[in-house]
Amino acid sequence: MRARLLWVVAVAAVDYTDQTGRIFKGRDAIEKVFTEFFAENKGLKLRIDITGVKFVTPDVAIEDDITSVLPPDGAPPSRARYTIVHVKKDGKWQLSSVRDAPFAAATNQEHFRGLEWVLGDWAADSEKGETARVSFAYTDDQNFMISTFATTSKNIAIGGGTQWIDWDPIAKGIRSWTFETGGAFGEGTWTQEGEKWVVKATGVLRDGKKLAATQILTRVDGDTMTWESKNRTEDGKNLPDIKPVKLKRVK
Repeated sequence: MRARLLWVVAVAAVDYTDQTGRIFKGRDAIEKVFTEFFAENKGLKLRIDITGVKFVTPDVAIEDDITSVLPPDGAPPSRARYTIVHVKKDGKWQLSSVRDAPFAAATNQEHFRGLEWVLGDWAADSEKGETARVSFAYTDDQNFMISTFATTSKNIAIGGGTQWIDWDPIAKGIRSWTFETGGAFGEGTWTQEGEKWVVKATGVLRDGKKLAATQILTRVDGDTMTWESKNRTEDGKNLPDIKPVKLKRVK
């Protein structure tokens, strides 16, 4: 069922355009379409959330809202966005036009723009015969990126895990949480520096030892990146750096 702007539209709007592009002009036409809608769908409730009102002039205002139509059986609501142009005439505000639009939930995708080049599958072979693979993908709602990684030697798994990457609205930055198959876990804060992403990471091993490191992802070109780890410590003791590892995109 498509969410619609309901009785408020029929009060004074000059024209109303629904999500399919149909245009209804005048109060009588608009009132008719909603009378039929209510007759076919009894027991519905409407919630309106006003997201913003902008005054173009003292006598013209644009309102952006979200409507939620709530079915009587408790099923998930049907939502839509709509825009109203209000015009002040003879000291009274009237609805000049109303436009419906499909509802699209807000996502964190805009905050990942500089990181989207990592999306896909990557692989690297080491001199020791080990193969490292890592993949990055959006969740269905595009609020998170998920990275899965694994290292194998002669087709035998020797390590791996999953990392969730998110936008932190309080810190105004990207953060990540990592869970390894061996029982270790950690978190990191991401900062973009040109073609590089610097990750300040901390973690805890299964035996309780604390880890810290600075990990760097560098975009070389569209199909090549490097990963390295510096300033590594375990319980405060220095560990050797991991030199840059070249990963190639898996086509």
